[in-house]
Amino acid sequence: MSERTPELWLIRHGETEWSKSGQHTSFTDLPLTPFGVEQAKRLQPVLAKVDFDLVLTSPRQRAMVTAELAGIHHRAEVDEDLQEWNYGIHEGVTTAQVHETDPTWNVWRSENPGGEWLAQVESRTERVIERCMDNGGRCALIAHAHVFRVLAGMFLVKEGIFGEHLMLSTASISVLGIDRGVRVIKRWNEMPPE
Repeated sequence: MSERTPELWLIRHGETEWSKSGQHTSFTDLPLTPFGVEQAKRLQPVLAKVDFDLVLTSPRQRAMVTAELAGIHHRAEVDEDLQEWNYGIHEGVTTAQVHETDPTWNVWRSENPGGEWLAQVESRTERVIERCMDNGGRCALIAHAHVFRVLAGMFLVKEGIFGEHLMLSTASISVLGIDRGVRVIKRWNEMPPE
């Protein structure tokens, strides 16, 4: 356990074919594209300067390979709670395609038949936050956009729906922390230099 003030470093995986096309990707275990590999490698010089007390990764290869290419895999533990939101029947489908049959569908507010409700993702992210807070210090999390957006909402205001207003690019770095006793966004959706 670290005596340092907790910080959660949210590191989104590099580009995949489906993140590029806008297809919802949760349990489908896609590899990084060549560009996604380059994105992940660009994370390394930034993350090499940070002393992490805990490193957790989603079990999906796109997250684990990103951790490896970013140089932080040697300490990474797989955490099942960092899996992406399970989109159920919307897996592999774009929002535009879903809207062809259900024009009002919204991942945050609508049903995902065969998948998860927002409350289920909130429960998972609460466990991740608790684990990081109990550990203290800097916690690197390597995972996915929607699970991170829910996690940010839960960390900041105890409402995952807040994440609906946040955007995350592939291979981006965001940092959540505490300032004068208040949970804050220290950095959001930052891209490493090319």
